[in-house]
Amino acid sequence: MTDTTSQADAPTSGLETGETASWTAKTWFAVLSMAATSFALVSAEFLPAGLLTPMARDLGITEGTAGQVVTATASVGAVTALLSNVLIGRLNRKGVLIGLSVLAIGSNVLASLATDFWLLLLGRAGLGIALSGFWALSVAVVARLVGSAATGRGMAIVTLGVSLATIAAPSLGALISDWLGWRIAMAMTAGLAALALVLQIFSLPTLPASTSNSLADVFRLTRRRSIQMGMLAILLLMTGHFAGSVYVRPFLEQVTLLETRSIAVALLGFGIASVIGNISGGRMADTSILMALAVTAGLMAFAAVALLFWGVNFAIAIALVTLWGLAFGMAPVVLPTNLSRGAPDALEAVGSLMVVSFQVAISIGAVVGGYVVDHFGAAGPMTITAVLATATVALALLQPRP
Repeated sequence: MTDTTSQADAPTSGLETGETASWTAKTWFAVLSMAATSFALVSAEFLPAGLLTPMARDLGITEGTAGQVVTATASVGAVTALLSNVLIGRLNRKGVLIGLSVLAIGSNVLASLATDFWLLLLGRAGLGIALSGFWALSVAVVARLVGSAATGRGMAIVTLGVSLATIAAPSLGALISDWLGWRIAMAMTAGLAALALVLQIFSLPTLPASTSNSLADVFRLTRRRSIQMGMLAILLLMTGHFAGSVYVRPFLEQVTLLETRSIAVALLGFGIASVIGNISGGRMADTSILMALAVTAGLMAFAAVALLFWGVNFAIAIALVTLWGLAFGMAPVVLPTNLSRGAPDALEAVGSLMVVSFQVAISIGAVVGGYVVDHFGAAGPMTITAVLATATVALALLQPRP
């Protein structure tokens, strides 16, 4: 899901394609507003991992059913990813981003006030639209703010919000839900989105669109074998990850027998390790993308298998959850890079396929994981993670070197 105007549109700050911004105070402020938005949205996305047990208890549903709030977010996001370029057309991109933040605020408020499972799903579906819409525009907007030659540096700042959210949302969510209730934790993400909205209003320049994309441009890429393999890698690894990671808290409660504070420590370790994984994954991807993919999937497979055998031990379980976080941090760098190598001439359209693949994988993972945890116990989802991550390793090793 991406905005294909990133190279065609001239930035309103006067930058031309290939130029680098001087990084004035206004530039910094604008890019930081994007980072704040990514932090707010991803915090809301990851929050259920720390709230699953109390949320299920309060709504009178099983933990597997409660996990489907992740499915709602991802399923709507997958559809939005395909239609975003058509739907936003020639709308001003600043206005679109502001509208998405307003939607995120309303969705999080609705979820925090939900009296039944269906209202909760509706709120999370709105969040899915906001998430996909934001990531559809993120690269294009950053390129226009800082110039295409500095897009990597700008996106590094934006994705810092993702890393911080990975650290903060599950662990703090678990603690806040224990102290004040899961509804207060959910409402706090609406406050984060409101702060991001204010920053966007005052910092982003006007960003008029000049062109829009068609679905045909995106679908044509799926005929390429390299794109098919890249999408399959995302589907396998991310389905495995979300089949297991959404149900880490029930596993730590039922198998490792941890209390809430110890679970928060484990989830904090997961988040910190994901930041390290993000950095190391980028370096490995530049050296050998297929080896980076094999290592990423291999670490996740090992962590899941080891949890099944030794997850009853407190120290080992904490270490393995941390290792899983390292692999997860590598994945958002390695998987898109692997996919983009298949179509360097159409990176914007590749972005749409990347987001669709991620969202479909999240949906499938949450559905399958929810069914398995309800019927086979907390260890079941870990088995799915191990199998699919191992399949991803095989996929990486069997592909011809680029």
